[in-house]
Amino acid sequence: MSSIQDEQRQAQRDARELERFGYAQELLRSMGGFSTFAISFTIISIITGVFTLYDYGLQMGGPLEMTLGWPIVSLGSLFVGLSMGELCSAIPTSGGTYHWSAELGGPTWAWFTAWFNIVGLVTEVAGIDYGCATYLVPVLGVGSSHSALLMTYGLILLSHALINHYGIRWVAWLSDLSVTVHILGVSVLVGALLIFAPKQPISFLLSRENSSPIHAPYIWLFMLGMLQAQWTYTGYDGPAQVSEETVDPRHRAPWGIVLGVGVSAIFGYILVLGLTCAIPSVSGILSTKDAGGNSLPAVMAIVLSTLGERAGRAVLLVAVAAMWFCGLSTLTSASRVIYALARDKGLPMARLLSRTNVKHRTPGAAIWVAAGMAFVALVYSGSVAVVTSISVVGCYLAYATPIYLGWRKKPQWLEKRGPWHLGRHSNLINLLALGWTVFICFIMIMPPNARTGISMAVVVVGLFLLHRFTGPHEMRKPKWEVVETTANSCP
Repeated sequence: MSSIQDEQRQAQRDARELERFGYAQELLRSMGGFSTFAISFTIISIITGVFTLYDYGLQMGGPLEMTLGWPIVSLGSLFVGLSMGELCSAIPTSGGTYHWSAELGGPTWAWFTAWFNIVGLVTEVAGIDYGCATYLVPVLGVGSSHSALLMTYGLILLSHALINHYGIRWVAWLSDLSVTVHILGVSVLVGALLIFAPKQPISFLLSRENSSPIHAPYIWLFMLGMLQAQWTYTGYDGPAQVSEETVDPRHRAPWGIVLGVGVSAIFGYILVLGLTCAIPSVSGILSTKDAGGNSLPAVMAIVLSTLGERAGRAVLLVAVAAMWFCGLSTLTSASRVIYALARDKGLPMARLLSRTNVKHRTPGAAIWVAAGMAFVALVYSGSVAVVTSISVVGCYLAYATPIYLGWRKKPQWLEKRGPWHLGRHSNLINLLALGWTVFICFIMIMPPNARTGISMAVVVVGLFLLHRFTGPHEMRKPKWEVVETTANSCP
């Protein structure tokens, strides 16, 4: 009983602190530390990232891509996560990245940061849910036609919108369950492959064998193949987006971001290596087709060929469940950015989009707009590779902007840092995070991802025009007051 009372008292303190930022406590504050981590871990979703784009990484860089690409991308993403955690502890509000930009750079920086985040998260939802449909349809044996995939994708997206609409408690509980599903899914799949599947020698993991349609030096193909791992590490700012629904967010939200990346790095690498060791032939796996002549995803081909039809489908259903959980949490994060920006009068129809459901205390309109945008994004792009590349660029531009502004203005805001910070290592880690972001965004828009570059250019031009012709924006920034707290730096 005392622990519940302590949580309630802390929630009341958090509500008073939110008032000092200039916002009322409209959302239900009930998420604990594990739920905050679970949001980040679920949005990252190692199973979704690995399963959806394993074909792409294997085609570009072969087994060596899987062996070295994952740890390299994990380290770069950890630098970004650490830098965001420091900012999140300072301003734990639902606006997340764009509120940080508002304080450190002003309303124009904030507006563009918010929109980059929205674009990144909405396209991430599209990639996740369509990837889920790609595995669910053949597992159910209903064919893999485009119409069947699109209909299944729409139903998955609808289920996520409904659950988000009817309560954050459901989202928090399902996110907690998702951690178990992800870890159990990885453990069962890798364990089954190690026991039953013929295994390649260790030297195979260093092989450059690939089936890339691009004639280029291997180092370039390797960098292009990093999309497979990098798309996995998007959306882990989720704990910041739900910080107004988190108890003690100054400590728990930053740790949720960092632990989400760290735990995903370990279990994701186990999964990638387990799958790669079970590949009988790179070209054979990439050319596998089902009974109807449709191409099978590489991971599905590996699992079905090594574990058999019945056991393979059972394992893949666990993977589908993990993807479904991932899409649910990502839609939560996307809707909170839309809600927060509308609350600050940074969007058209701001009054509608900032409205919360009186009974369920969720931003209903923002949730349904985010779901609708995700559906349109997938239909318009017509390609999972395009929406996933856009999501990487959009999210990382939103991450890097406040990190850059904070690094540039470090002397002015050191006294305002939250209790969770990077101490004397802050500048170095910020620079490493910025360097990684520039590198990965450049790779994501290079051929054969030129369509992504064109799409992002259109998005940027559209945002400039929207910002220019929609009149003066009344968007305000949080009242960032210094709050006396005990430091809890991350060395």
